[in-house]
Amino acid sequence: MQCIIVDDEAAARIILKRLGSNNQNLEIQADFSNAIAAIKHLNQNEVDLIFLDIHMPDFNGFDFIQTIKNPPKIILSTSDRNFAIEAFEYECIVDYLVKPVTQERFDKAVKKALNFTAPNIPAEAVDANPKESGNDLYVNIDRRLIKIDIPSIYLIEARGDYILVKTSGKNYTVHSTMKKIEEKLPENLFLKIHRSFIINVDKIIDIEDNSVLIEKDVIPVSRSNRPELMKRLNLL
Repeated sequence: MQCIIVDDEAAARIILKRLGSNNQNLEIQADFSNAIAAIKHLNQNEVDLIFLDIHMPDFNGFDFIQTIKNPPKIILSTSDRNFAIEAFEYECIVDYLVKPVTQERFDKAVKKALNFTAPNIPAEAVDANPKESGNDLYVNIDRRLIKIDIPSIYLIEARGDYILVKTSGKNYTVHSTMKKIEEKLPENLFLKIHRSFIINVDKIIDIEDNSVLIEKDVIPVSRSNRPELMKRLNLL
């Protein structure tokens, strides 16, 4: 497997490179002291596996995962045990190494990565129709269908060829279009207020001028969509 190492500590990178050189299943392409440099490398190179530190200045490991479009398999390497539960919320993370890492534990993690295979799922990003599946929406992430409770969605944001689906518990980046997901959402609950944003009307906290506060996000309301938004509100 082609792999890279992302860790701001030079000593940690040296240790991981030594452990990797002793494993015949790995070929280490490069190592990086910061996430930005690693992202640039990923934009130009195919990588099967990333050894990733969680605690890095300015850009932590979870920020890094959410930034890259199609993350490969990831093995976290950290001195902090407290993020293990959060880590496995990400489908791409296959193991969690706590420093200092032994060769035996390192090799076990690599074996897990080798054996990790996602199910063969059709390419459609959004497969479920809420009219047919109640309150559930299924999205294709890393070739796995992830179930999202529709009422828990408070915001959908367009990001190029992707959409960001925000819920009260977790965010999901999905390869899809606003038009496609808009067709899957119940009209009585969701409203497009801007070409880049769809909101759950029930989650609105405050409205001021041409913006709405929903959870902790301030979202612009386009002039053309404002009348429809006002119609949907139960005004006193």
